[in-house]
Amino acid sequence: MNDDTRYLRQTSLESFGAENQLKLANSKILIIGLGGLGIPVATYLNAMGVGTIGIMDNDIIELHNLQRQVLYSETDLGKQKLSIAFEKLRAQNSNTIVKAFTEFLTKDNALTIIKDFDVVVDATDNFATRYLINDACVILNKPFIYGALHAFEGQISVFNFKNGPTYRCLFPNMPKNNEILNCDENGVLGILPGIIGTLQALEVVKVITEVGEVLSGKLLLFDGLTQTIQKIGFKARVENKTIVELKEDYGFSLCSIENSIEAEDFDELNKRHFVQLVDVRNPDEFEEFHLPNAINVPLPELENSLQSIDFSMPVYFICQSGKRSEIALQSLQKEYSNTSMYSVSGGMGKMALICH
Repeated sequence: MNDDTRYLRQTSLESFGAENQLKLANSKILIIGLGGLGIPVATYLNAMGVGTIGIMDNDIIELHNLQRQVLYSETDLGKQKLSIAFEKLRAQNSNTIVKAFTEFLTKDNALTIIKDFDVVVDATDNFATRYLINDACVILNKPFIYGALHAFEGQISVFNFKNGPTYRCLFPNMPKNNEILNCDENGVLGILPGIIGTLQALEVVKVITEVGEVLSGKLLLFDGLTQTIQKIGFKARVENKTIVELKEDYGFSLCSIENSIEAEDFDELNKRHFVQLVDVRNPDEFEEFHLPNAINVPLPELENSLQSIDFSMPVYFICQSGKRSEIALQSLQKEYSNTSMYSVSGGMGKMALICH
């Protein structure tokens, strides 16, 4: 549907105009993750007329997503996030090209996929993928827009823009597994991803059009409880800008698929055989709903509670979404290399749908 009035509210801006609208139309943006951050980024950039939008995710829609992932509805539960997002984005703006990648970003596909885009948006929720995005963008000389959430707070920055600092210039080293915080354990206020994701989308527009001041070399901190914003400056480090190849290993979240089991397959196995199931969620989560044969060993207490696990038989780890169970598996794999260990993909969020 071609209509000159579609973008009138943008092109009529004296400092934006038709020239910058054309820059948007000619741009290619890759959004990695279609959760709380990725949805506002994709929705606004699509509405504003970005020419090509790549969307990348391989998660399904679960009930607990709906509190913040407002593109999805109750009728979408159990469906692929990417397929629903693709349909809704195409319906929103038929002029844009939407490219769908039904997979997670890995060392094997990162360079191949990212090379075809102008800007990458990090809308993920784990450090391993973030460091992978950074290194791929440095190698390919692509800017990427960073966003992160915790409880009532959010962060935004732009890395690798016009010889500016990279993610490793701000966070040189990946945190250890037991230092990881995520929204499954700590929660996030539903509206916060909308605020941070929208600010990420704004940075994309500024990078593409060069209108305004890009958050390069600055980390914006947003406090939702006090409605305050702070900016922290940081400098580029030469050693972080000379990456020429990806690392062999980016950590727990890129755990080999052979050590994971789909929730549906686990459910069938659990019905037929006794399965040693270790639930690594917090005690309050465990009490709210758990599988009958599970034992609760919260992830922070795992190393001190190994006596409760029988390593002479296979061990299955489960959490809410599959992320903490991957951390548990990764932390014990080397020490107990002779034990078959698995992480239940999709976790209790997926099991709840199956059991009900």
